[in-house]
Amino acid sequence: MGLSHWTFAVARDDLAKTTLVSGDLPSPAEGEVVLRVDRVGLTANNITYAVLGDAMRYWEFFPPGPRGLDPSWGLPPLWGFADVVASNIHGVIEGQRVYGYLPPAAFLVVRADRIDKTGFHDASAHRATLPSPYNSYRTTTGDPAYRHDREDLLILLRPLFFTSFMLADYLIDNAFFGASVLAVSSASSKTAFAAAMELHGRGPRLVGLTSPANVEFTRSLGCYDAVLPYSEVASLEAAPSLYLDFAGTPALRAEVRDHLGSRLVRDVAVGLTNQTSNIAAADELFFAPNQMRKRRQDWGRDELDHRFADAWHRFASFVAARLEIQVGAGPDALRDAWLDVLAGRVPPSAGRIIQL
Repeated sequence: MGLSHWTFAVARDDLAKTTLVSGDLPSPAEGEVVLRVDRVGLTANNITYAVLGDAMRYWEFFPPGPRGLDPSWGLPPLWGFADVVASNIHGVIEGQRVYGYLPPAAFLVVRADRIDKTGFHDASAHRATLPSPYNSYRTTTGDPAYRHDREDLLILLRPLFFTSFMLADYLIDNAFFGASVLAVSSASSKTAFAAAMELHGRGPRLVGLTSPANVEFTRSLGCYDAVLPYSEVASLEAAPSLYLDFAGTPALRAEVRDHLGSRLVRDVAVGLTNQTSNIAAADELFFAPNQMRKRRQDWGRDELDHRFADAWHRFASFVAARLEIQVGAGPDALRDAWLDVLAGRVPPSAGRIIQL
């Protein structure tokens, strides 16, 4: 292929420790496809995958062993676009461009299965018991959410928006569990405000909780009925409330629970922007693929794709002028972006893209 093969990895017990290793260029066995990883993004979502790597099995998608690394290292999953550079199965054509779950590496070998006009799934043995949505690779020609001029937005925000979209649907589907107020932590995060956009005006009052530095930005989004700094949690109104926790901060969860007491009808952990998580203390951990499976049964795949694409295009149009996309190139830029996101040096108004 005339291209170098490299893999970026992080220490599972110290996410600030990184390494870059080289390896042999892959060739596809029968039934396999080689994807060249082309363009990926780094957000707090990817840090979440690493922090929850053991609990939610995220480390298992891209095992380090075949890449010459011992199990103390992990490959944090990324979202982005890749190109088919070699195929040894009918129906997957060299030159196709796909969107999906990718390793922080130059190449990925997948065993293509369930091939149709929308793309294919990776049926590799080690991914057989992992959540199916993460094993799907969508071709750009078979994806109603795709637009060439919005590839970077798809990279940065589609996985987040998928969670937001399914979370909003889950809450609506369950009549908000009787809550009249939704309190949203880490309200400036993209996953949180995307969910708020989907929920705004649908019933409950939306109250965003955020750091003092992000209050003005969060209010400017217009998707919350009120925005409070974390220091004012005690001013949350006395009403049946549902806590949507995108931060995962133990002290904040304790303060919300203490203040709301019996008025807290449900505490739902969605993710974390804090690396010291007490997600297990929540009433439940929202896992978007579960709601997706329900809606595929309720609506069918085509209808779910259509509804998601309509919502995505609305959100992308809203956020396009509000997001500064910062682009780097190569594995060194990938490492730098990882460390910046890990350390919280990327403001909510910016997104990091790496062209590999």
